[in-house]
Amino acid sequence: MPVDLRRSLDHYRARRGAVRLLEVPPQRYLAVDGRGAPDPDGGGEYARALGVLYPLAYALKAVGRDLGRDHVVPPLEGLWWAQDMAAFTTRRDKGSWEWTLLLLVPDWLGPEHVDAARGRVAARRPALPLDLVRVELLEEGLCAQTLHVGPYDDEGPVLADLHGRWIPEHGLEMTGKHHEVYLGDPRRAAPERLRTVLRQPVRRRGPQPRSDA
Repeated sequence: MPVDLRRSLDHYRARRGAVRLLEVPPQRYLAVDGRGAPDPDGGGEYARALGVLYPLAYALKAVGRDLGRDHVVPPLEGLWWAQDMAAFTTRRDKGSWEWTLLLLVPDWLGPEHVDAARGRVAARRPALPLDLVRVELLEEGLCAQTLHVGPYDDEGPVLADLHGRWIPEHGLEMTGKHHEVYLGDPRRAAPERLRTVLRQPVRRRGPQPRSDA
C-alpha cells in the first residue's frame, strides 16, 4: 500500500479548538513562490503554481514507485506573509499576500529523484515552466499549531487569537512565516467541512531587559 504521510507524520495532526507546541523536523519540499489572492481557477500566479507543482509531484511519486516505495501525494501546504499581518487576521487583504506553495518530498527520495521527475514532466509537457519549482529545506523547529474547520475566509479570528493571545500568554514570540496545511479538497468538500492546519513557528522569550538598563 502507498505510504500516506498525512497519517504517519505527527506534524500533520491538530485538533480544533486546541493549540499545541511541537517540534517540526526539517523537511524538504517542492516550492513555488508567488503573490496575490489564492484563486486556483483565476489563471493568475496561484493557479500557475498549482499547475506546475502537481505534475512534478505525481512524476516524483512514479519515480518512487519504480524504486518500490510508493506514496500518496501529500497535502498542499503554504507559507503566507505580508508587510502587516493584519492583512490575514482582520482585513483579509488578499491582494497584499505573499506566499510559497509547498508539496512535501518524502525523505527516501533525494535530489536525483526530483531531477528524474523533472525529466519525465519535461518530456511530456515541454512548455510547463518547471524552472519555477525549487527544492526547499524548511527548518521550522518549535511551532504552535491548531486546526481550523470551515471556509478559509473564516480563519481570521483563529489566527488573531493564536498570534495575539495564545502565543504571548505562553511566553513565546513568533519567528518564521505563517504555515497552513490543507487537509481538505475545496473541489470536493463543502466549505464548512474544510480542515486546515494552522502553524506558527515560535521561540521562547528571553528575560525582559530592566527598565533602568
